[in-house]
Amino acid sequence: MGYLDGFLVPLRQMGRRQRVTTEYPRDKAPQALRRHGRHVLNRYEDGMEKCIGCELCAGVCPARCIYVRGADNPEDDPVSPGERYGFIYEINYLRCIHCDLCVEACPTEAITETKLFEFSFTNRADAIYTKDELVVDDEGRPQHLPWEDWRPGEDEHTSAWMRATAPSGSAAFEGRVAWSGELGYGVRAPEADQPTKDSMADPNPVVGQDGGVRHDRSGSDLDEIGAPSQPVAPGADAGSGGH
Repeated sequence: MGYLDGFLVPLRQMGRRQRVTTEYPRDKAPQALRRHGRHVLNRYEDGMEKCIGCELCAGVCPARCIYVRGADNPEDDPVSPGERYGFIYEINYLRCIHCDLCVEACPTEAITETKLFEFSFTNRADAIYTKDELVVDDEGRPQHLPWEDWRPGEDEHTSAWMRATAPSGSAAFEGRVAWSGELGYGVRAPEADQPTKDSMADPNPVVGQDGGVRHDRSGSDLDEIGAPSQPVAPGADAGSGGH
């Protein structure tokens, strides 16, 4: 009767609560705010490129998937505000592990990662993205290549973790903007604070302009930019809001 054992599998499931399965690829599961996906090279609000060709992203990459070569800016038609720009920029996605170290190393926030993770290639050449494919278009949006499955919202929160205040950081910097504007988006809003044991127990939550709840460890109110309404004296202990 061993051949009938296979029928026991569906029979056992009939009496159990059924799990809801996402109908992929028609429907995609919600993307985490800090998910790492396909890179983009950003531009300033005036259209100039943010990349200055410093090659720090290539130097810090553990998978050695980034190749960058900088060049001097043309005097009559500069590409970036600095003296140099990224003349060659390539990312080999057969090697990339999406660790986001390149984003952390970039001094101008030129490279960030979208939420797009569904892209397949029919040949190895397509897996090596060039600068023409990585730089955002004239509206500041990532270019949609034929082998990429873009969905609405996957380009709205690029590398959100980079714009977040660390939970262990000073409360004076929560909600502060410390990055430049981007073409098509302007200055992106700060990410809402991550819940911590201290913040969940804080009896004085404060709702910021971006809708996120911020908590001052000293229990005092926060002003419009997220800093304590009263200045903290240098060397103050943690109980008074200093670190």
